[in-house]
Amino acid sequence: MSIKLDLTTAGNPDLSGYQALVTQIHQKIQSKTGTGSDYLGWSTWPFDYDKTEFNKVKALAKTIQEKAEVLVVCGIGGSYLGTRAALEMIQGLYPSRKLDIVFLGNTFSSTYIVQALDRIKDKNVYVNVISKSGTTTETAMAFRLLKQFLETKYGKEEAKKRIIATTDKARGTLKTFADKEGYATLTIPDDIGGRYSVLTSVGLLPIAAAGIDIDAMMEGAKQAANDCMSDDLETNTAYQYAVMRRLLEKEGKSVELLVSYESQMAMVAEWWKQLFGESEGKENKGLFPASVNFSTDLHSMGQFVQEGKKILFETLLLVKKPMLDMTFPEDIDNLDSMNYLSGKTLSEVNLAAMKGTLIAHHDEAGIPNMILTLDDFSAKSFGYMAQWFFTACGMSVYMLNVNPFNQPGVEVYKKNMFKLLGKI
Repeated sequence: MSIKLDLTTAGNPDLSGYQALVTQIHQKIQSKTGTGSDYLGWSTWPFDYDKTEFNKVKALAKTIQEKAEVLVVCGIGGSYLGTRAALEMIQGLYPSRKLDIVFLGNTFSSTYIVQALDRIKDKNVYVNVISKSGTTTETAMAFRLLKQFLETKYGKEEAKKRIIATTDKARGTLKTFADKEGYATLTIPDDIGGRYSVLTSVGLLPIAAAGIDIDAMMEGAKQAANDCMSDDLETNTAYQYAVMRRLLEKEGKSVELLVSYESQMAMVAEWWKQLFGESEGKENKGLFPASVNFSTDLHSMGQFVQEGKKILFETLLLVKKPMLDMTFPEDIDNLDSMNYLSGKTLSEVNLAAMKGTLIAHHDEAGIPNMILTLDDFSAKSFGYMAQWFFTACGMSVYMLNVNPFNQPGVEVYKKNMFKLLGKI
């Protein structure tokens, strides 16, 4: 289990000149003394996660599986993106599981909210509300609607049994609310911020409820943490990736385009965009994280990538082994002229599209391409990938000399919105 990094099509530079800086930052990460050190808990989480809480997650997930048709995950940002990324990466977009998982609390869109509530009205429903503070407006608004829905449908006492609150261990609006109402609770660790939280109870409860092996996920994360324990740029691929991002930025690139060739990886890209965008987009610094899903987006964004302004580099996130595959059939009449694909697997066609695109973008358009390769779509691979990206992000952002773990800019829209709505 690993993430392989190929820098051949990214210029394959000598990174050794950055070793001293990497060592300095690595020591700060490992000793939890870097800027924003109160939120460096993710760095050792695969080794020291709360086993009692982990078993509680499993027990609650089993209850949900036995009693519910729908689990509503009510949260925004890191309280939902990692979960959805894991579900889709590991199980695909059309999973065969019995439990339907619906996401709310991640938008103000009236149509989305009303349609989601209508979708669950005749189903057996459990709710997992996720918020550190309990005051995040999108989540709090949706939770009030869900609470009233459950109480109307089941009565107040039964509704309490169907709500699980994942929140701060001791304080905050949601924690106070949950204790007063008697909801089951799970804890968001004090030293892990939202976008780094998918391997905590924030992500693990809905992931386990979906039937995914969270033991394997944590095993993958532990392996990544072990692999990233060394500061050696010769061997630590997460640090190689981090340094390469900064090198390409120095060469004038302002956009990193994460590229996948599997539809089930689209939400991984959304999770990755929050992780890097919210971590490094400060003080007028940072790469803009964007994403495409090829070959679909080759018929839209592909034109700009090939011939547009050279502001970007690509990071290919490839998966070696497809989750499912089939062989393309022969047709005697061949009226569609597609027999040239007969006998080939669909994954072979996808791989050819990737190789042809890499030649077009790198060799012909001159776009640097880093290539990251995962083994498969397993829970273990997801855990490895999440921890690997956490490590790479921490290193990459510390190289900019900003705090990777705050997000002061996010508060600006809230202040204006509250004023418009009459809250302040």
